[in-house]
Amino acid sequence: MLRSHARRLWWPLLLAPALVLLMGFRQAPLVDPQPIAVPANVTLPQLEHIIGSALTSRGWRIVKHVPGEVDAVYDPRHFSVTIAVHYDARQVQINYVTSSNLRYEVKNGVRYIHKNYVSWIKNLVTDISNGLMMAR
Repeated sequence: MLRSHARRLWWPLLLAPALVLLMGFRQAPLVDPQPIAVPANVTLPQLEHIIGSALTSRGWRIVKHVPGEVDAVYDPRHFSVTIAVHYDARQVQINYVTSSNLRYEVKNGVRYIHKNYVSWIKNLVTDISNGLMMAR
């Protein structure tokens, strides 16, 4: 009985280093997505509406909007990230600005961030692209 109890006490201690290693793999390379092409028939007011709708429908908060640029913050739970969305009549470009609690770091010239960020940005790219296709 005593051995069984001792094994149960040591099990979490043996598992902890493995969990720490696995948590380190939750980072992914941070690569700003390729520019999204804007069809010739889409007007700037339509484009601004599409970008704004994509951001707000995914829970992003627009903190700055000037012609050609929208800055937005996403802060689910204890994370926070700021992006800049630059746009004109030809393309839309999403760029990382800053974050907290997303393990952003640069290693050997490569930027890394929590893998959830990559998913959030892919969702935005998809939503903006779909909005542009529907505007045709």
